[in-house]
Amino acid sequence: MPHAFGYAAPAADKELDYFEFERREPKVDDVEIEIIYCGVCHSDLHQARDEWGGTVFPCVPGHEIVGKVTRVGNQVTKFKVGDRVGVGCMVDSCGHCHSCNEDHEQYCENGFVATYNGEDKHLGGVTYGGYSNRITVKESFVLRVSDKLDLAGVAPLLCAGITTYSPLRHWNVKAGDKVGVVGLGGLGHMAVKLAAAMGAEVTLFTTSPDKVEDAKRLGAKHVVISRDEEAMAKWRNSLDFIINTVAAPHDLDEYVSLLRLNGTMCLVGVPAESHPSPAVFNLISKRRSIAGSLIGGIAETQEMLDFCAEHGITSDIELIAMEDINKAYERMLQSDVKYRFVIDMATLKQP
Repeated sequence: MPHAFGYAAPAADKELDYFEFERREPKVDDVEIEIIYCGVCHSDLHQARDEWGGTVFPCVPGHEIVGKVTRVGNQVTKFKVGDRVGVGCMVDSCGHCHSCNEDHEQYCENGFVATYNGEDKHLGGVTYGGYSNRITVKESFVLRVSDKLDLAGVAPLLCAGITTYSPLRHWNVKAGDKVGVVGLGGLGHMAVKLAAAMGAEVTLFTTSPDKVEDAKRLGAKHVVISRDEEAMAKWRNSLDFIINTVAAPHDLDEYVSLLRLNGTMCLVGVPAESHPSPAVFNLISKRRSIAGSLIGGIAETQEMLDFCAEHGITSDIELIAMEDINKAYERMLQSDVKYRFVIDMATLKQP
């Protein structure tokens, strides 16, 4: 079996460190990929520190993977050696349930296989992610990456990009719609870019006055400091759709009240503790909705990548060396990144 190496969390209270393991030999429908860049998602930190529970150690995080094809199985038809490709949050699903048949593998009724800390159906144990030099993935879960886009900037699209693109598409955001984005982090900055590219009038809500100019650079037409009650009051009953990216418990009512009749707020940030329960009257008075959305299916993720290639969209990133991953985690906790760390795998060396 192909030998692999990368960085893993040996335990919830230990820093990530060098780790060697085996990948499977490519099967007839597999694609073997040399990983060139891997994005760093906040959920990597949650998993590595077992903050959601259920992490199996050692844990090799990473589900924002881009690289080039090095080998393919003899039944692979979509890819060839040398192709630029990506792998997101899933590497398999049951393939036959209602959700999978509808191209919504992320909602697989039998549970999709996560890129890391998922059930490894081939080697046993758990899957290992993209903080490594190579990965082998089923062809149907590999994505094409356009030559038009900077490869490092593409990596976060495989999670932050599709997590925000999918609800924008599902709720039919179109030119002229008034869209609110709550929070300007890894997810929020992609929501602003994508909604603006769809022609929406984007309003960014943030607690940080120092993010005003950045939000406008990214495509927001308006920026509201959410701690300013007067400013928030001016936006009541004005928005068609809100995408809320904040991963900390907060009062949802103040944002629900910004929605027009039939408006929806979609939650994509996942706090460690639940939000306070929203007021029912705030919902029924304007037939408003609070909803949620989880990444996207493979077909929709490919659609998102193609949309980004058409509009020249990538993530704003800070490139880091593999050895700096633990420092990056601490900085991420302090929101000290604009807006996504990406690991340059050329810095990953065997000792």
